[in-house]
Amino acid sequence: MRCIVLGSGSRGNATLIEAGSTRVLVDNGFSAKELLARLQQVAIEPESITALLLTHEHNDHVAGAGALARRLRLPVYGNVPTLRAAEAKLGKVPELHEFNTGDSFAVEGVEIHAFSVSHDTADPVGFTVSDGRQCIGYCTDTGTVTRLLRHTLSTCQGLVLEANHDVDMLRDGPYPLALQQRVLSSQGHLSNERALQLVAELAQEGLRKLVLAHLSEINNAPELVQREIARRSAVLAGLEIRLASQHRPAPVLDLDAGEGG
Repeated sequence: MRCIVLGSGSRGNATLIEAGSTRVLVDNGFSAKELLARLQQVAIEPESITALLLTHEHNDHVAGAGALARRLRLPVYGNVPTLRAAEAKLGKVPELHEFNTGDSFAVEGVEIHAFSVSHDTADPVGFTVSDGRQCIGYCTDTGTVTRLLRHTLSTCQGLVLEANHDVDMLRDGPYPLALQQRVLSSQGHLSNERALQLVAELAQEGLRKLVLAHLSEINNAPELVQREIARRSAVLAGLEIRLASQHRPAPVLDLDAGEGG
């Protein structure tokens, strides 16, 4: 199994997860043109994508989803509240598949599980994608780590997880108080500290490879994330960690490759 974060941040998110010949795209907050350019950068044929999964309706996750689905004739999967909330942004798409949060469903033999996260949208979810042997999780845009979330991600060998902000940088930064409170709330985003605390726990349960994503360009910096990783170096020593970027695809996360693969 492989995972490629094509871009992640407040201006657009899209992640490709592969299991054999099945390729699912999680969200697309980029224009169709930009997304196709990023696929070209990582040598992925757009026509090889099997389906598009939606986590929630915020623009940075769905702005280009409808246009891409129409261009590539992709089936779009989402829960009913998300599809309703995103209807105007998506427009008419070739094929819609509804699921209930908490359900598992198959896409060409690959098992997808949609689990609840905590964010200020209609019914936000994260996903685990499994080929029956290995599992990759995707979890961004959640303000808190619930028992359910932690339990679900404990089955993953690979994970895309948000590390959105540094708390001090957020509080000292340009965001107005109301927006700061929204980011810090249980329906906002995970801080570096909280994200890495969860990673340290999951590292004890089989997590091997990690991409930290959705870093705020205003309230975070890669060096602050690296500092938080270094604080937990004893626990995280065996974990391969990459940081996603808003501007370019991240290196491939390959569960079948050795370190540095």
